[in-house]
Formats: sequence, C-alpha cells, structure tokens
Amino acid sequence: MEDSIFFTTRLKSKRKKKRLVKTDLEKEVRKHFKRQREISNEKNNIPLIPLEVPYQKGYVRYFVLRDDIKNEKDIAFFSEILSKINTEQFAPTKKFTKKEKRNRKRIDVPMIQHLKMLHPYEFSGKDSKLTDRERDYFIETQVYNQFTKTFQLFYEFIQPWRFRLIVKPNMITHYKPLDLELEREEAENDKFCDNHRNRGLFLKKIVGNGYSYDSKPNLKNPFKGKKFYNNKNSAFEIAEILMEQGNQVSKRYH
Repeated sequence: MEDSIFFTTRLKSKRKKKRLVKTDLEKEVRKHFKRQREISNEKNNIPLIPLEVPYQKGYVRYFVLRDDIKNEKDIAFFSEILSKINTEQFAPTKKFTKKEKRNRKRIDVPMIQHLKMLHPYEFSGKDSKLTDRERDYFIETQVYNQFTKTFQLFYEFIQPWRFRLIVKPNMITHYKPLDLELEREEAENDKFCDNHRNRGLFLKKIVGNGYSYDSKPNLKNPFKGKKFYNNKNSAFEIAEILMEQGNQVSKRYH
C-alpha cells in the first residue's frame, strides 16, 4: 500500500522547483511595489495641522489677471484659463535671481518665469483640461528637449499679456506630521525595491519596459571590403539579392 502511494504521488522536478522560486520572487516584488504606491498615497492623505504662529519662508511669485480688463465675462473666462496654466516660483529674496557661471565667475542672473505649456493629452482628449472656446487661445509649438535630443509638441497660450507677475511673502501656515511607523515601513520597503535585481525584475516582467542593447540588427554594408567588378551577375541581379537578404533580416526582427 505504501509503495503504491509513493509511486502515484507526483514529485516536483528540478525545473519546476526553479520555476516556483522565480514565481515566488515575482509575487514578492509585485507585493512590495504595490505597497510602495499605497504608502505614498497614505502619506499624501495625512491631514495638515495649522501652526499656532505662522512664519515666512522667502517669497513666492505667480501670475494674476491684469487690472485693465473690465469686462466681467472676460474676467471669469481668463481667470479660469489662468487657473490651469499658472506657475509659481520661490526665492529667498524679492530679486528672484539665481547663480550662473559666466566667464569663470558666478554671477546673479534674473529668473525667467513663463506660463505653463500644455501637453497634447491636456489640450484635447478624455483628460483635457480645456473647453472648446479655451482651445482657440492656444497655439501649437515645438520645444527642443536637450536630454532626449528631440523636439516635443506643446500648446502655448497666445495672449500672455493678459497676466502679470506679483511677488508676495511665502507664509507657512500648516505642517504635515510624521508617522514614524509609516516612515519605518517605507524605508524597509524602499530598500527592497531599490535592489538592482528586484527593480530589474519589476521593469522587465511587471511594467514591461525591458530592453536590450542588441534589439536592433546590425546590418553591415555589403559593398565594404568586396569587389563586385569580378561578379558575373548584372547590377539588377545584385540589387535583388541584397533586397532579399534585407527582407529576411527585417522579418527576423519584427
């Protein structure tokens, strides 16, 4: 009886054991990265507590509607646009300058502040922030990204003269308390997620952004280092042969 039970029981093979170890690790990675998002949301949802004595920390600069706009309809309309494209800048002084190196010297340079330019998904589509009338006041423009070395599409407000900058003291009136247990859990979770192996597994298996340096075929120049004047085939036949080889390589990598 014991022998029959032993032989009828399905034992795990070596390959299946290795597969189970990888599956368990993937589940653990999923759980930690999911918990990472949950902790971030919990920290953002911690209510602010008002300070007994507010204090000033530098200055803030932002756009407001000009005073010479007297039409009430225009005031409401452009105030709504401004709420969607307004920007803020902070500085320790009212000068709003920053240090830049010029001619081997670090000098103060005025900070430039612009209205926010909208991405294509913010301009139109299901996630759009604008109405049909508001879209008439934006123009398509391209901005060069020095990191990706490409031009990116944005939508810019065509009447920035309707707004002006004002400077006000940056008053700190509330603070967010620290949850020590949540901070400790976040530190332990981040240590696991920042591991090179775990993050690589997350990007490759879960997010799906894995890549390879050899993803593109390395097509060599067929005319380099070869002499075709001894070839008996005609130019058209040589071209057909090269096109067939190119098609075979392209089918292999698509």
